[in-house]
Amino acid sequence: MSIRSSTRAALVVAVALTLAAVAQQLLLIAGLGGLLPGWQPWPFLLGAAPAWWLARPRWRRADPPRRLIRAIRGLRRIPGTAYLMAVLALTAAIWATLQDHEPYMAHEEAVYANKARSWADGTPDAGWGSYRPPGLPALGRVALAVHDDVGSLRAVALLLTLFTLITTYLVTARWTTPRRAVVVVLLLLSGLGFLRRVPEFLNDIGATGLLLIVVLLVTRAQEVRRSYALPVAAAVAVGAFYLRYGSVGTLLAIAFAALFAYGPRAWLAQGRRLATALAVLALGLLPHFVHATLVTGSPLGLILSAGSQANRAYVGDGLVYYLAIFPYRLAGDLGAVVMAGGLLLAVRALRGQDRGAHAARRVFLGSTSVLVFVVLGLVTDGEPRFVYLAVILLTVLGVEALAELTGRRNRGLLTAVAGLAGLTTVGTAQVVAHGAMPGPDGLSRSTVPVAERLAADGPCLLVTGYEPEMGWYSGCDAVTYAQYRRTPPPPGTRVTLVLFEHGRLQPDDTALARLIGDRDTTVRTIPADGALGTATAVTLTSV
Repeated sequence: MSIRSSTRAALVVAVALTLAAVAQQLLLIAGLGGLLPGWQPWPFLLGAAPAWWLARPRWRRADPPRRLIRAIRGLRRIPGTAYLMAVLALTAAIWATLQDHEPYMAHEEAVYANKARSWADGTPDAGWGSYRPPGLPALGRVALAVHDDVGSLRAVALLLTLFTLITTYLVTARWTTPRRAVVVVLLLLSGLGFLRRVPEFLNDIGATGLLLIVVLLVTRAQEVRRSYALPVAAAVAVGAFYLRYGSVGTLLAIAFAALFAYGPRAWLAQGRRLATALAVLALGLLPHFVHATLVTGSPLGLILSAGSQANRAYVGDGLVYYLAIFPYRLAGDLGAVVMAGGLLLAVRALRGQDRGAHAARRVFLGSTSVLVFVVLGLVTDGEPRFVYLAVILLTVLGVEALAELTGRRNRGLLTAVAGLAGLTTVGTAQVVAHGAMPGPDGLSRSTVPVAERLAADGPCLLVTGYEPEMGWYSGCDAVTYAQYRRTPPPPGTRVTLVLFEHGRLQPDDTALARLIGDRDTTVRTIPADGALGTATAVTLTSV
C-alpha cells in the first residue's frame, strides 16, 4: 500500500472513530446509555488519536472552510473568563442534578458528617478515627450552623469543587493562555474519575486545589527572581495537610520532582527563603505533632496510622491499579489522549528536545505526575480521587502538546477538543447518575430506613457493618462487631445489634449467641427495599 493510500485510510478511520465517539456521547445525553454495557462508553478516541497522527500529511495540507474559520474567530472574541463562568455554571447544574440520584450520605461521607455534627451538637461521631484530618469536618461544622441537613454538607462539596476548578483555570492561564486553561478545566470535569466525586462531601477535590497552588508557587520560586513564593507554598501545603492527611504523599512527590527538575543547587541558592519555608512548615505542623504524640506516643503516629488504613493486598498494589487504569479509567478516552500527549511532552523536555524557556517546568510537572502515581501507589490502595493532581498536570501538558503539534491549526483543534469535552461532561454526568450511583443508593435504601427506625432519645449504640451511615441517620453512636467485642459500651446505653439479610462483617448464629450472652433481648424485623434486604434488630434490654 502506498503512503498516499495509507494516509487516506488513516483519515477515514480517524473520522469514523471520532464521529462514533460523538454519537456515543449524544446517546448518553439522550438517556439511552442503557444500550451500552453498564452505561460505560467505548473508548473510540483511543483508536482515533493514532489514526489522526498517521493522517497528518492530509489534514495539515487541507484548508478549513471559511465559515469554520469565521466561527472560530467569533468564539475567540469571547473572553476566557466568560467561558470559565459557563463551565462553573455547568458544574453547579450537574452537582444539583446528581443530588437526586444519590440523596443519602455514603460511608466515607458519613464519617466526616458525623464529626461535623458532633462538634455542632455533641452527637456521637460514629465511624470517626483519630487518623482522619480535621479540615473537612471543620468546614462541615460551619455548614451545619447555616442549615442542619445533608444538603448543607453537600454544598461544601460544591464550593470545594468550584474552588479547585477556578484554581486550575488561574494556574493554567498563568502557564499557558486563558482559553487553553478553559480547555483544561473542561477536560478535568469530563473525566469519570473526577465527576463521580463532585456531588459528595469529601476532601480530595478541595485538597487538590491547594496542592496545585503549591505546584504553581514552586515553579514561581525558580522562575521569578527573589520571589517569596516558597514560604507561601509551605503555608498552603499546611492547609492541604489538615484538609487531607494523604496530601503528605503528594507533597513528597512534589518535593522529589522539584529536586529532580531544578537540581539541588537551585534550591540551596534560595538560602533564606528556603529556610523560612521550612520554618513555616514546621510551625504549621507543630499542633498536629503535639496532638499525635498525645494520642499515639509518636509525632508521626497519626500519619502512619492513616497509611495503615489502606485496603491494599500487598505493598504496591495501588501502583498496579494505577498502571491498569492509566489513563482511560482516570479521565475517559478524550482526557486519556490528552494526558498521554502530556506525558510525551514531558519526556521530550527531559530528553532535551524541548529548548523552550519553560523546559524545566515541563520536566517538573511531568515528573511530579509520575511520582504522585508511584508514591501513592506504594503507600496506599489505588483510587482515582487520590491522584487528581497528576491528572490535572498531565492534562495541562497535553493541551500544550496538542497546540504545538498542530501549529497554526491549534485554534481549530483546541476549539474542537473543548466542544467535545463539554459534550463528554454532560454524557459523563449521565454515566455517573445511571451507572455509578445506583449501587451506593441501593445500599442506602437498606441502611437509612433501618437507622431512622432505631433512633432513640437517650444514649444508644448500633453494632453494624455500616456504622458511619447508620450513625448519621439514627443519631446514635455506631461501631463494628469487632469494635464492640473489644470495647463494651458505657452503662445505660441502649445496644442494638443490626444484621442485614445480605450484610457484611456480621457474626454467624454461634458468635451472635456469645455476644448476647444471658441478656434479655427484643427482636424486631425491619423491612427495607435496598440491596441489603430485610434487617433484624436485636436490642439488648438487661443483664
